[in-house]
Amino acid sequence: MNRAIEQLKTRRKFLRMLSASPLLASPGFLAGSFANLLAAGEVTERKFLGWLDAFQQSDEVISSPDQAFDVMDFEPAARKALPPAHFGYLATGVDDDGTVRANREGYSRIQIRARRLINVENIDMSTSLFGTKWNTPIVLSPVSGQKAFHPEGEVAVARAAGAKGHLMMLSTVATSSIEDAIAARGGHVWQQLYPTNVWEVGRAIVKRAEAAGSPAIVLTVDLHEGSNRETLFRAEHADKRDCSVCHQSAYTGDARGRARGGSGGFASYAARKPMFDGLDLSRVTVAQPANMNWDFVKRLRDIVTVKLLLKGIVTREDAQLAVEHGVDGLMVSNHGGRAEETLRPTIESLPEVIEGVGGKIPVIVDGGIRRGTDIFKALAFGATAVGIGRPHAWGVAAFGQPGVEAVLEILRRELRTIMRQAGTTSIDKITRNYIAGRSA
Repeated sequence: MNRAIEQLKTRRKFLRMLSASPLLASPGFLAGSFANLLAAGEVTERKFLGWLDAFQQSDEVISSPDQAFDVMDFEPAARKALPPAHFGYLATGVDDDGTVRANREGYSRIQIRARRLINVENIDMSTSLFGTKWNTPIVLSPVSGQKAFHPEGEVAVARAAGAKGHLMMLSTVATSSIEDAIAARGGHVWQQLYPTNVWEVGRAIVKRAEAAGSPAIVLTVDLHEGSNRETLFRAEHADKRDCSVCHQSAYTGDARGRARGGSGGFASYAARKPMFDGLDLSRVTVAQPANMNWDFVKRLRDIVTVKLLLKGIVTREDAQLAVEHGVDGLMVSNHGGRAEETLRPTIESLPEVIEGVGGKIPVIVDGGIRRGTDIFKALAFGATAVGIGRPHAWGVAAFGQPGVEAVLEILRRELRTIMRQAGTTSIDKITRNYIAGRSA
């Protein structure tokens, strides 16, 4: 008996030693499988050998979009295609990346209540936002600097969005302009806004986007200086290229991305971004001013002639204030876990935000959505639409426009499947009656 106990302890000690390996430190199949193994209690030799077998087969990476079974298949393909620092930028959260994981894990605590004996021959996945009908509720959230992932960057994403009939949001610090994105998509692209600490610069970006035909401005309110993006910093340390030849860090002013601040860093970064072309950046120091408050929102509301949304609202109180200040819509978002380490998944923030707006304005949610079932759950809580960020970035990094289209097609297929299995024939029929679990 004692010998068996000692063998068990030895196996667990070995497994925990493996868990410290950088190879298993990042989120994904291997890390998730390993964590599940440790949490299982008794770690038998059979379990360990099964896990080891999966580990040995893990080097297989898809070589074309049609080989993907789900959107997670694009993550290792993107990792393989990108330099370490570029993938680190895409993968990073802050501190221990706990909020990145929480966003994903939040969906696992919600169950779907499936109804039976309903005619589900015809499934309608369309939804409307501000009077515009979209084929599905899947929106491409803003992801910055996408030419770091693929030569065509945001243009390839825009073409995929147009081909599949999806709404796209363009980052202020995109490597393509709003004009190019709208032309590539062949229609609506919403402009995300980092206003900077200089009012005139933010105003100029708004007016340029409006003139280009963007029907909405999406003000990000959850990002401040000093995000401790350790995964990025470690990836930069492992990347042996001289990154300063191409660029400086967006938020720190340090060519290798160390978290030490410094004025002028963002201005140098922004000067190479198309949405800042021709603007005086001499007084710009940050993407988002630390003193931005509800008076700023009111001032912005007064100059924005199209729809105005706030991205980063996660509480009932702020949702109510947004409605009071005349905001047209909200995005429940924590910047994909890249802004602060709250450990609160957006899917758990969504219900109170929905309660706060009281049905007066639409609410979009992003963060951690990887499956059609995730989309279903978000819609059941009351979201009008959902945003995906990293998945479409993985797609473009790995395969360009076809990769993004494949990501969208997989999510559409999965959403259609769960709608049919749950007995919901249209988006408006997906209500809270269809979910259960600790977060319901």
